[in-house]
Amino acid sequence: MMQEASAGAGQGPHPRHDLAPLLASGVRLSIVAALAAVEKAEFAYVRDLVEITDSALSKQVSRLEQADWVTVEKGQVGRRPRTWLRLTEDGADAYRRHLAALTAIAGPLQRK
Repeated sequence: MMQEASAGAGQGPHPRHDLAPLLASGVRLSIVAALAAVEKAEFAYVRDLVEITDSALSKQVSRLEQADWVTVEKGQVGRRPRTWLRLTEDGADAYRRHLAALTAIAGPLQRK
């Protein structure tokens, strides 16, 4: 059974105002989601998980890094160079707010 909606039924600003524009890109959202689940991740792991090229990941990580949402750490494992990505506290906070906003927006559409 569908509920009726009436004008003025909303309370406060619409949750879309809490969406992070930087996470409007499905690729950036996927990168941040991958990093939210771990302390840090190797570049190649995120690339393979999100199914994008090195250059595409590098470009998107640069945008996230400029926003101070991701840090990049370079090092070596044995003689091989490695790059690790880490979600910052600001990035994690933005991701949580974004998910909460999406849930609030989709909430009325969810069936119990």
